[in-house]
Amino acid sequence: MDTYVSDLVARSRKAQAALESYTQEQVDELVKRIGKVVFDNAQEFSEMAVRESGMGTVEHKLLKKKGKARILWHSLKGKKSVGILSQDPVTGITEIAKPVGVVGAIQPCTNPIVTPMANAMSAIKGRNAIVLSPHPRTANCTKYFVDLVKKAWKDLNPPMDILLSIDEPTVDRTKELMSLVDVVVATGGPDMVKSAYSSGKPSFGVGPGNVQCVIDEGIDLKPAVEKIIFGRIFDNGIICSGEQAVMAPKAQFAAVLKEFEAQKTYIAKKDEVEKLRSVLFPNGRISKHMVGQTVQGIAKAAGISVPEGAVLIGIDCSAEPADGSLRREKMFPVIAFFPYGDFEEAIAIAKHNLTMEGMGHSVVIHSVNDARIDRFGMAMNVSRVVVNEPCATTNGGSFKNGLAPTSTLGCGSWGNNSISENFTYKHLLNITRIARVLPDAKVPTDDELWG
Repeated sequence: MDTYVSDLVARSRKAQAALESYTQEQVDELVKRIGKVVFDNAQEFSEMAVRESGMGTVEHKLLKKKGKARILWHSLKGKKSVGILSQDPVTGITEIAKPVGVVGAIQPCTNPIVTPMANAMSAIKGRNAIVLSPHPRTANCTKYFVDLVKKAWKDLNPPMDILLSIDEPTVDRTKELMSLVDVVVATGGPDMVKSAYSSGKPSFGVGPGNVQCVIDEGIDLKPAVEKIIFGRIFDNGIICSGEQAVMAPKAQFAAVLKEFEAQKTYIAKKDEVEKLRSVLFPNGRISKHMVGQTVQGIAKAAGISVPEGAVLIGIDCSAEPADGSLRREKMFPVIAFFPYGDFEEAIAIAKHNLTMEGMGHSVVIHSVNDARIDRFGMAMNVSRVVVNEPCATTNGGSFKNGLAPTSTLGCGSWGNNSISENFTYKHLLNITRIARVLPDAKVPTDDELWG
């Protein structure tokens, strides 16, 4: 009988029991060093991730690793997660933080360093132990990350088994891990998320993205297009938060396409659309061979020619059938364009595309009209509405917005998830509440209550 996973979890439980006595300062030093390891070794990690996964770009992975390490530590630094969290004199409630225990975290091959970093920082912030289950394709990346973190911890002499990884992951081992731990965090495909929710343990999962982007009237096109392109091509499009489709006013539609062309987007010709669709979505399903590939690689596979410097392929979907696959998530540097009449039509197109895929995740609007921004947010069944910024690099937390830094994006009931917010260390805390009698409490009479 294979006891590998059960042995890992047993070691993890023993280590977590020791970690539970740590002070806030001791915990925070461990958490800080996790982020610093990724920040200091970002170049090596990025090269390794591209080499092992065969997806994305070193340049963008480097930006993400350094950026996410910085903002995660910035968000966790100074936050209480040990002992008394708060004492409210109005309600008489005292809140005390307790660990959830051992966390099992499922990692995607598209993000084999940053997701383990974020999950580990969140878990250990709450004095939990964590066992990582990497994607088999990028298991070496995750193992190397764990090894470097433990090396960085050596002078602190912590219980090292608070951070463990399955070195040779399989589907069966991952399922066994989920059945043995106290809480599951599943950042991966829908099948793995569904498996996490079926594990019998409290679970936090994610949903697929399909970020719809509205360009409102009156917006300065050049900077807006620059941000949209950056978000769409980031890491060759494998980020679930990347912009997928652009809704632009009919009166400005030609100008929008022209601006995209000016910024190195190749707008596919009508006779090339079907070629692209067949290679990107054979039989209506996304091609795993095209995920995270370059514009030039996609063009070659589709048998079309693109300019040497092209960074993005754009497809005019004015005549795209309502059930077209190009309305779905595209994990490669390809974007769809849809013209709209009035603002309500822009909302309708975005909502329809989200019914194809991506409900609950995120949308973007480029606008200077606060009323329309609010209207868009009211209409979209998503957890995040990003305004005037690239979604790919900001909806998981940014120094420029108030979204909680994370690499795990809850999509609410719309995306079959348990939370509709950014997953953080707070989700890995049990809270004990002491309820004291309120000395000035007044019980209302029935007349006061019902009259």
